[in-house]
Amino acid sequence: MTITKPTELGAALAQLDGTGARPRAGGTDLTACLAAGVVEPAPVVDLTGVDDLRGVAWAGDGSARVGALTRVAELSTDPRLADAYPALAMTAAALATPQVRGTATVGGNLLQRNRCWYLRNPAFDCFQTGGDSCPARSGDHLYGVVVDQGPCAAPHPSSLAVALLAYGASVQVAGQRERDVPVAALYDGTDPTRDHVLDPREVLVAVELPVPSPGERASYLRATGRSRAEWPLVEAAVRLVCASDGAGPVVSASVAVGGVARTPLLLPGVAEALVDAVPGSAPDEGVDAALAELADLCDPLPATGYKVDLLSATVRAAVEQALGCAL
Repeated sequence: MTITKPTELGAALAQLDGTGARPRAGGTDLTACLAAGVVEPAPVVDLTGVDDLRGVAWAGDGSARVGALTRVAELSTDPRLADAYPALAMTAAALATPQVRGTATVGGNLLQRNRCWYLRNPAFDCFQTGGDSCPARSGDHLYGVVVDQGPCAAPHPSSLAVALLAYGASVQVAGQRERDVPVAALYDGTDPTRDHVLDPREVLVAVELPVPSPGERASYLRATGRSRAEWPLVEAAVRLVCASDGAGPVVSASVAVGGVARTPLLLPGVAEALVDAVPGSAPDEGVDAALAELADLCDPLPATGYKVDLLSATVRAAVEQALGCAL
């Protein structure tokens, strides 16, 4: 397996174009996939020498551009990012372990492979390895989807995508042509063959975040089977833009969840119900009704029915945390 390390994006794209080579950023997922036999050895294009893919740049209007090679740990420790995009910083701080956060990149987190144990066991074939079925559906799918979008039963693995979806962020992509892709369009739950829509010859260059909202209150919460270094069963990111610099009623809201479907999901009904909520007060009957309606989104597999109640409970706890009324 050969490894090249270009220093310019154009050279990296040329080495990926039609060669069968794979891009590598932090390598935390690619290394695991190679070790498990999920992917066959192939030439690797190491992107870590392309400095243009690193760091956070701020525009005059206060919006931010986060390079794809920016480490997850940088998102969680940058005070300006935490002030402008608190839900993103909270999400980054909750990921994995300090060692992984110090190595994993923003782009790698967004484009990683799912964690289904059938995908990562070379003894099985599935849609993503050239097969024609999802063995998890008739096998062990305890950690699978509860919102069933398509043939594959594995939840999307990126927590950063959940937070970025809540912010309405987009990604800049380079390849045959440069294009901007909303995070909401970066994933397709109906396509069981891949975890994102980018072509193998394309590179995710950066994340584009919108102008920050003054008076934002935020939270991020994940329900896990153990307290450390665990993939979330359900996760939720909540953003509340409040009047009076965060002390007044909610003017607008955004709620996104992960761990429940092939893609991260927005919950517009819960967000709409949160408008006019008062920080420090418990959610009202409208929010209660919106949370109850989340069950209508769910189409659980035989072993994922527990996620129906867990979804509602996790979102409620995240909402209460954002409002500042959590017990």
